[in-house]
Amino acid sequence: MSSEGLPSLRWGIIATGQISSWFASDLTLLRPNAKAKHTITAIGSSSREKGEAFVARWIPDVSPPPKVYSSYDQVFNHPDVDIIYVGTPNSFHKQNCLDAIAAGKHVLCEKAFTLNVREAEEVFNAAREKGVFIMEAMWTRFFPLVRKLHRLVHKDRVIGDVHRVFADLGLDQDISSLGPDSRLKNPALGAGTLLDICIYSITWGLLTMDSRTGESAEQPVIKAVQTLSHSIDVASTVLLLYPSTQKQAICTSTAMFRTPDVFCRIEGTNGHIEVQGVSASCPTAFTIFIKGRSSEGERHTVPKPGHGLYWEADAVAQDIAAGRKENAIMPWSETLRVLGILDEARRQGGARFPGDD
Repeated sequence: MSSEGLPSLRWGIIATGQISSWFASDLTLLRPNAKAKHTITAIGSSSREKGEAFVARWIPDVSPPPKVYSSYDQVFNHPDVDIIYVGTPNSFHKQNCLDAIAAGKHVLCEKAFTLNVREAEEVFNAAREKGVFIMEAMWTRFFPLVRKLHRLVHKDRVIGDVHRVFADLGLDQDISSLGPDSRLKNPALGAGTLLDICIYSITWGLLTMDSRTGESAEQPVIKAVQTLSHSIDVASTVLLLYPSTQKQAICTSTAMFRTPDVFCRIEGTNGHIEVQGVSASCPTAFTIFIKGRSSEGERHTVPKPGHGLYWEADAVAQDIAAGRKENAIMPWSETLRVLGILDEARRQGGARFPGDD
């Protein structure tokens, strides 16, 4: 525990790409309502020079500065690191997690957790045997705004029975101009919109269709199509059909067009809700429209300094302090459920990774 009575964690961050930069800068924000104390102890990069540049740009005021290593193993085995944040490309997640677990470290691993269900099961089994905490870093689920929306939809039933949801995340990524080794183009790195961004659209479908997660949630029927380029998907459409109610979630992604601010519409018997933000991964507001009431609707926002990755980090710190090995908002079973949907979508849509059956 920290001197302020808050749970504390010492982080080792591996990889120095965009998501790691957001995570590192968010951990160091001064927040009056922080639920945990975070210290960045070590950074692992492909070169020492790259790691030092990362520190200088994104966390220049951290004192003492984190140790910078050109080897991930040095971070995994650092005695002053409690937990590893894995920000590498998708195809490296499995091995990075296994190496961190073998070193006795807790793990927060970026989405998609692994390339498929089979890999995730191997990682979770290793974590169970070692007795460490591990979670997929699906940061969106931890936003207070998302938790508020979830409560209003499922507990308060503000729009009645939800019967259909549209959720989209599109980015103009100009895939054709990228080199063959880009993480967005190379199948060996888990490229394609499905794992990279459609996972967020699917998350919105799951969150708004069912109040439950993981094993207790209803398993929808999956229908999927993909537009492929060089064996990766540049657009995916995944339909989640719930057998018990026949309600539908239409979850889409594209690398050819940026989605407008309103990225999700939740339709119910008494009205609808529009969710907006820079993308489906980072919502900033939602507006409730009730049938027969003002056309302007009722807008809800929650203050969000920085990017919003600290909420998942706080939750992880609280879980570890309490001795828990997984998180109730993003349990292992929910990671496996989502990966199962992604596996089936690729099977139907045709996108393939090396090693796929």
